[in-house]
Order: sequence, then C-alpha cells, then structure tokens
Amino acid sequence: MLTANTETTYGMTFLALDQDGPTVIEVPGDSLCFVNDLWQRYVTDMGIAGPDRGKGGKYLFLPPGHEGDVPDGYHVVRPATYGSWVLLRALGGEQSLLTARIYPLSAAADPPEQRFVNWAEADFNTVHANDFSFYEEIDTLVQQEPPEVLDPERAGLLAAIGIVPGRPFRPDDRMRSILDTAARTASGIVRSLAFKPRDPSFYLYPGRSSWKTPWPSHSHAFLSPEGARLLDARAVFHYVGAGTSPAMAAAPVGAGSQYAYTAEDSTGAWLDGARHYTLTLPRGIPAKNFWAVNVYDPQTRSLLRTDDPYPSVNSLSGGGRPEDDGDTVVHFGPTAPEGREGNWVRTVPGKGWFVMLRLYGPLESWYDQSWRPGEIEPA
Repeated sequence: MLTANTETTYGMTFLALDQDGPTVIEVPGDSLCFVNDLWQRYVTDMGIAGPDRGKGGKYLFLPPGHEGDVPDGYHVVRPATYGSWVLLRALGGEQSLLTARIYPLSAAADPPEQRFVNWAEADFNTVHANDFSFYEEIDTLVQQEPPEVLDPERAGLLAAIGIVPGRPFRPDDRMRSILDTAARTASGIVRSLAFKPRDPSFYLYPGRSSWKTPWPSHSHAFLSPEGARLLDARAVFHYVGAGTSPAMAAAPVGAGSQYAYTAEDSTGAWLDGARHYTLTLPRGIPAKNFWAVNVYDPQTRSLLRTDDPYPSVNSLSGGGRPEDDGDTVVHFGPTAPEGREGNWVRTVPGKGWFVMLRLYGPLESWYDQSWRPGEIEPA
C-alpha cells in the first residue's frame, strides 16, 4: 500500500453511488479523514480538517446529477464520480475507528449493522501495473463513470489510444506493444522524478539538503501560483501516495499533516540497506498530535518488508527516546545499535530504501523553518 504509516488506525472503503444512491458517512471524532474520487481528485476532508472540526459529523454524498430533495442535518458532498475512495484515519485508535458508520440514505431511519473487515493480516496490492495492463485499469474507470467526468484534454489523450466511453478497448498487437513499452518507460521516468527531481521547488530547504516535499506548490490540486497544472508534481505524488487533500498539502498550523521524504544520505548517495545511518531530529519536534519516521521500499513505495511489520520510530509507540540534549536520534541499519533499539529501524542488505518524516498537527516552527530535520548521515 502506497506510503501507509504505522501509527494511524486506517479504515477504507469505496462508495458506489450508482448502486446505493445518496450515502451517509458518520466519521469518528478526533480523526483525519478525506475522500477522493476515482480519478484521485480531492472531494472533501472530514474530521479535524473538515467542517465537523473533529467532533464527529454526518456527511451525505450525492451521486453525479442528483436532483432530489436534500435533507437537513448533513454536510452535503457532491463527487464527480459514482465511485469514491474513502480514507478514515482515527487518531483515537481502533475503538474510535469502529464508531464509523456508512449506509445508504434510504436506510437512515434504521441503519444496518456496520460490517468491518480486518485486513491487517491479509495480502493485497494497491500498486498500479507497470505494463500494458495499466491501460486496462484506466479503461475500467472510463467505462464505469459518467463520460463528462473527464475534461476534453484528458478524454482526447485517452481516445487517441483507443480508450473511449461506451466502446471496447481492443488494441491490436502493434498498439499493445507500444503501450507496454510506454508503461514501463513511464514507471522509470516517474521514479526518477520522485527520488532525484531536477526542479528545485521539490526541495524543502536551500543548499545541499535532500529533503523533498510531494507538494512543491503547496497545492493539493498541483497548481502553480499562476494556475498551471504541475504535471511532474502530480505524477510524483500519485506515484508515492494514494490520496490528496488540502489538509496534507497546506495544513493550517496545529491541524492536518505535513510530510518530507528522501532516498539520499548527506553525501547525495542512495540509501543502502547494508549500511548504518543516523537521523537527528532537533529538540522541539513541531507536531501537536504526534510525529513519525517511516521507512519504505522505493520499488513498491510501501512499508519496507522486514521481520518487524512496523518499520518506524514515532512518538506514539514508546520509541523515539531523546538524547540528554533533547534531540532525538533515529538509527537505520541491518542490526540494532546497542542500547538504542527503540530508536532503530531495520533495513535490508541488498535493497535500497527511503524515509518519510510525518508531522501530525504541524506547528509554526515547521512552516517558518526555524526547525529543520537533520540530514541522514552515514554512521
């Protein structure tokens, strides 16, 4: 799963407004939730960054083109697609998540018992294909959603390769070969853009710092100040992440979340799973709720697979013990440093990795850059 973290209790589902009609979501209190449509465009925040302000609330999602009466008592949302991806992040843990309710508006007088599926031990894959079948995934979305969902520019690009609403996608052998090569090439291009961007706006700090932001213009829609779509930024974010929201791209002080990532050490070399490194987080880490340092696989962009299912150091788990001067030193490597096991993340020899710093409830010192993380130093 693309850059999930190890600290937050997640709940996920997909709305099917064409099947269920208007649908209600009751979100947990003290949560950070959001919804994207099936083209990964922002629909709404819910919880702390939403109109309920973290007190819990009822949201009513209406299908595209809905013209019926809209009852009072709901935060009304109108996605562009019938399908939408719902991400619930309950800061109060599992018991808080289990208070969430999702049901058709037609059942609001007597909602059915909520069913939850615990997929913590399941094998599943949310990474898009990197071969011809990627285009079959896109065709599935085009055929299931209203044709007007796509702007003429993107609809034209898709039509040029045979993906058109209401028509079968049947490329001949020549076109299949071209598209297969295109998907593989694009995967390499976007990996390079993500981990070694040339655009200086991706870098959080001037000079030699390698820390990067997935939202270089602080826009959840990947727009420049002049209103231009930043295509590289959009590609990079959706290569490493699954959903976008204003509360992530430009969170207000004390709410939402902020992120920084790097796959390089202080010398500019790629992080190596066989070597040992340290990362110093100066005292006063600017997070109102909690902070976390997570380690990921640069191929899958998912949590690094080791014998520990939680490859992180964070302020919630009892790890992240500060030094005498108040700084927190995080250790990375294939073996634990003696006496610092709680501040250590295991890496895998023969495999690269990248790290993401997460701040939930970011504070002013993050924004004015009076607080900065150190670089990842070879030990």
